[in-house]
Amino acid sequence: MPIGLVSDEDLQREVDSYSRVRVPSTSPKTAQIEVIERPGRKDGDVNVPESLRKIIGETSVIDGRQSALSLAEQFGISPSSVSAYAKGATSTASYASPSPSIKEHINKSRTRAMKRAGKVLTSALAAITQDKLDYTDARDLSGIAKDMSVIIKNLEPPTPPSSDQSGGAASPQFVIFAPTFRDERSFESIVVNE
Repeated sequence: MPIGLVSDEDLQREVDSYSRVRVPSTSPKTAQIEVIERPGRKDGDVNVPESLRKIIGETSVIDGRQSALSLAEQFGISPSSVSAYAKGATSTASYASPSPSIKEHINKSRTRAMKRAGKVLTSALAAITQDKLDYTDARDLSGIAKDMSVIIKNLEPPTPPSSDQSGGAASPQFVIFAPTFRDERSFESIVVNE
């Protein structure tokens, strides 16, 4: 049928000619979806929201790994991901290059906890007065002070390893220069006439 204006009779004749053509039905009229195995994230897998990564990382640093693991278990997050979130990474694959926003959030939380522990430490130390030392047992107050100092020490960010060959704490380094011995024949000789 050519394109253009046609009469109603011509149109009906074309429609009838197509309706008389029968397509043999050899296959059932159902569709089947085949899942193709491919690497990477599967359908239905979703990224863990960054806010949840931050919370799990913060919980791991402040409250300990067990608290973070129990929190992550509620959301179906693996223990290896908890380790990555505690370091500020988004996954175990990006462990060496942490996410700046997650790392910053964890560091801010760590700083807040250190400030709180520092305030309690200062209050405990201020409460140990000479009067209390003379008349009461100050072990409880010193125990609180000790606990707060341990908390601050544990919350401090790890110090980068030093460039020492020993790998230990910074120790004094001595450099000794030993001059090389030269033979007398290597020096210039000047003949002086008297």
